[in-house]
This record gives sequence, C-alpha cells and structure tokens, in this order.
Amino acid sequence: MPRRSTTHHQQKGKKDSVRRKAYLLIQKKIANGQLKAGELISEVALAKELGSSRTPVREAAGQLLAEGMLDLSPGGGIVVTRLTRQAITELYELREALEVFAVGRAAQNGIRPADASRMKELLEETQALLKELRASGSKELDEEQMRRFAVSDLGFHSLLMRLAANERMLKVVNETRLMIRIFGIQRSGHRREELERIHRHHKEILQAVVDGKADSARKLLAEHIQASGRERLEEFDQWEREQHLASLGG
Repeated sequence: MPRRSTTHHQQKGKKDSVRRKAYLLIQKKIANGQLKAGELISEVALAKELGSSRTPVREAAGQLLAEGMLDLSPGGGIVVTRLTRQAITELYELREALEVFAVGRAAQNGIRPADASRMKELLEETQALLKELRASGSKELDEEQMRRFAVSDLGFHSLLMRLAANERMLKVVNETRLMIRIFGIQRSGHRREELERIHRHHKEILQAVVDGKADSARKLLAEHIQASGRERLEEFDQWEREQHLASLGG
C-alpha cells in the first residue's frame, strides 16, 4: 500500500513538472516575441517541442488563460492576448500602485552595498547602450540592443521589488510587465531621448533609495511609470491608426 502511494505521488510530481515546463515555455515565447499578440497557440507544436502529450500543454494554457496572458478566439482556439487601450492603462495603474509602495519600503528598510552595486551595474548597461547609439548615429535601439535593455530594465525594477521583501507582490508585477511587453515588443526600439530619460529616472530613484528618502523615491518612481505608460499608450494609438489605414487600403 505505501508503495502504491509513493508511485502515485511520483507520477503526480512528474505531471506537475511537465505542466510547469509547458507554462514557462509558452510564457517565454510570449516574452521574446516568438508568439505575438493575436497568434493562435498550437498545442500540437508545443507538445512536440516538449516531447510530451497535449494534456500538460492544454493545462498550462488554461492557467495562462485564467491569468489573462492568453484569450479565447472567436473560432474556439486559444490566442495570445491582444491588449486594449484600457487594459494597458489598468496594467500601468497596477504597476504604479505596487512598485511605488515597494520602493518606499525599500528606502525605509535600507539597501545593502551588494544590491546597490548590482543596480549601478544595471544602470551602466543602459549607459553603454546610450554610448553605442551616439557612436553609431542611430536614433533608436535595434532588436539586439532592445533585448539587452529589456534584461537590464527588468533587473532594475525586479531588484527594487525584492528589496521590499514581498514575493507575492514581485510575482504580480513581473506578470504585469510581461503582459505589457506582449504589445510593446511589436513596436520599434526606444529612441535616444527615451533611453536618456529612463537612465536619468533610474539613477535618481536609486539615489533616493540609497539615501533612505522614501517620499522622494515614491514620487520619482510614480513619475517614471506614468511617463512609460504615456509612451505605451501613444504607441498603441499609432498602431491603431496604422491598422485603420491598412484596412482602408485593403
């Protein structure tokens, strides 16, 4: 009897592991742009890539559907969510509420020298990208540079959230940022002036946290997220105009 119970637990653990792998695979493909907004999810292709049956893929897709990263298509399939203007506004409001609270707590708790050093390294990556833009004469980041920026930007904000010592809050914010990127990744790279603003904001936010100035840190981060939100909405409006003109041309 105990042996049967052990076998059952092992099988359940293996099943959960495959489902988790399927969940992370779909999430990764959304994050890096392999699966774009509105694109149909192929259970068969994903199962083949995982070397599994379609069941764990279907279960993982169901979880992402519940979390809002996937959506049901009119034809009955499952597609990557296409964010509406209202959804982008709500996601940025959520980010602002949680991250502003977290940065205030981080400033109150104090920051370890190792964490401050790591955040300065992430700032230096943005500075390096700015130097590359100036040297090349380019007005905006290319695809490879945008990937590097995304990693450093996510690292900066995630570390700020970790300083607040609230894992659940960190998970929600990371999922929110991923959903924003579902739309944002389709647009062109950041322009030089945008990158300069982001670098300046990050530098000022970090200094406020290091100095233990909670009110300043909260105010600076709120302004930073609001500016980012305005840019995403402008991109969305431009994308909608392009879609409308394309439909008229068709």
